[in-house]
Amino acid sequence: MIKKIYIAGPLFNIHEKKYLEEIASVLEGAGYECFLPHRDQTGIEESELTGTDMSQKTKDRIFQNDLDALSSAHLTVALITGQDIDSGTCAEIGYTYAEGKPVIAIDAEERRYRNLFVEGMISKTVNNVNEILPAIDLYKN
Repeated sequence: MIKKIYIAGPLFNIHEKKYLEEIASVLEGAGYECFLPHRDQTGIEESELTGTDMSQKTKDRIFQNDLDALSSAHLTVALITGQDIDSGTCAEIGYTYAEGKPVIAIDAEERRYRNLFVEGMISKTVNNVNEILPAIDLYKN
């Protein structure tokens, strides 16, 4: 049964963060528990996340929070926009695939050739937020 969803994607600008938040809003509105890395860090103060000199201790805690959330998720939704799929997003896709869990990718209607190895780990690709919930229904059993 799908209850927990990890949301992966690039976090390099406000547009990407807002789109990921929109994805989370749709999923949470449908009753799913979501982990959004830039929003859901526990045990880390906001001041630790700003600036250019993040401590190794903070980096380690962020990594562990993300890994714990990925491990406990039943499915990953990954935003795969941009010239190439973001390296962190690729790692999250690979981890999910290795765990035998489905990955639903959102390409935001971009038409690009993607890395075929990473593409092979994606269970289903949808074009936009409106197509996520029907795609998840395919993996509910």
